[in-house]
Amino acid sequence: MEMVKSITQSKSLYRYILVAGIVLVAMNLRPAITSIGPLVGMIQKDLGLVHWSVGFLTSLPLIAFAIVSPMVPKMAKILSNERSLILGLLSLVVGIIIRFVPITFFLFAGTLFVGIGIAICNVLLPVIVKEKFPNRLGLITSVYSTALSLMAAIGSGISVPLANGLNLGWKNSLIIWGIPVVAALLIWIFLDKRNNGTEESIKPSRSTGNQVWRSPLAWQIALFFGFQSFMFYVTVAWLPEIMVSRGVSLEMAGWLLSLTQLVGLPFSFIVPMIAGRFQSQQLLGFALSLCSVIGFAGLLWNISYEMMVLSSMFLGIGLGGCFPLALTFIGLRARDGRQASELSGMSQSIGYILAAIGPLFIGYLYDLTHQWTVPLISMIIISLLMIIFSMFAGRNKYIY
Repeated sequence: MEMVKSITQSKSLYRYILVAGIVLVAMNLRPAITSIGPLVGMIQKDLGLVHWSVGFLTSLPLIAFAIVSPMVPKMAKILSNERSLILGLLSLVVGIIIRFVPITFFLFAGTLFVGIGIAICNVLLPVIVKEKFPNRLGLITSVYSTALSLMAAIGSGISVPLANGLNLGWKNSLIIWGIPVVAALLIWIFLDKRNNGTEESIKPSRSTGNQVWRSPLAWQIALFFGFQSFMFYVTVAWLPEIMVSRGVSLEMAGWLLSLTQLVGLPFSFIVPMIAGRFQSQQLLGFALSLCSVIGFAGLLWNISYEMMVLSSMFLGIGLGGCFPLALTFIGLRARDGRQASELSGMSQSIGYILAAIGPLFIGYLYDLTHQWTVPLISMIIISLLMIIFSMFAGRNKYIY
């Protein structure tokens, strides 16, 4: 009896550590990227970067996401999910350390390693949640997606205070983000040694890695993931400029962008739990995507301060909820961990290709027309496409 109790307690402790490991990885998926933006001026001045190279520096992680994501399922099949995740964390911490060297080559090389590491972890987190917590998919996705969104905001928010307020400079401000990565790495090394494998994690895949690319439902999920990524990165890049063109100060525009992110945080937590309670998520996807339509339509048709605040809140609800919903689709529409791995790799590859294109495309439309009308109409159209693909992706069926 005592032995059974001891085994039960050991398994319970393992699961708590596993949840902590998942959350800690999620917390490291954005700060190494979002901390760069506010420090660009210091970096540019120190290293003498031209503007196009600064733009490439911010796009480099997204390009790495798009290229590396489809390769991750094959890597995980050879190494296991846990060891592949450890490899991703190693790449992330190496990239953060390399960027400490104040030479342009090392800044870009480090950022590339950061992008590769995050891409691996991006793909594998939904897979590990699917394998380890199939009956708690919504809850665990809620927890880790909220941690991801919160740390993304913190990463951009405290970079300048760390660099200027504490006199750390941009190099020390960036390398600080290596500390939580090392903590996550130690936990996952422990979990890998502790893990004895489960039937789910070792049973053969139902398909070859290429079959997912022939599934219409997989493409619908991937395009929903892609369009919400497109909208998120466009919003982060251009919403302040749109607000300034509507007559508010640059400082107030920054606060409105912060409002958008803060409003989205509770929806990052709530949406996966709601999605997990229903067989179909069509209504949920429709409602969240419609919020994006309303937000951009408000910016197009009314330039009052009150409407800008209201539009920011609608955008926060829509974009804050669609990202965790897209992650939840990966778990819900896959039969097992192997399918989830393939679907995650495909969705995130397509998603981050569109994410990299989005800000450039909208910026190009503005350069052509010298006003925000056409770009805003384009964003409304993309939001309508999100509605369409959320209705397809939300159906109660598996990818094949």
